[in-house]
Amino acid sequence: MKFEKDERFLSGRMKSMKYAVIGAYKLVNTEHSVISQISVGVIITIAGFYFEITKTEWLFQTLAIGLVLSVEGLNTAVEKIADFIHPEYHERIGFIKDIAAGAVFFAAMTAIIIAAIIYIPYLS
Repeated sequence: MKFEKDERFLSGRMKSMKYAVIGAYKLVNTEHSVISQISVGVIITIAGFYFEITKTEWLFQTLAIGLVLSVEGLNTAVEKIADFIHPEYHERIGFIKDIAAGAVFFAAMTAIIIAAIIYIPYLS
């Protein structure tokens, strides 16, 4: 079966959206790290309702959750590509995967700092 790109604007965007939703579904249902991050996101969201955080705090919290999930998805894609290209352990592939994991670390630390800035005043 040959892939043909849909050049029409609306139907092309709809197909792209369909593939994005399928990809998100696969990510959520197959990757334990993403499932863990979503669980944390749900807990933080419940905390937001409990503490009645402000609209601005909701914006930062939502951005932080989206940032972590997005970077985690990109990290997963890098790992899958690396494993496909070189299934056995290879020092350079390990280096690349470590860098991708480091990006997730930065995103997660940013989210933790945002959560601390939002929730510490409510806990004091």
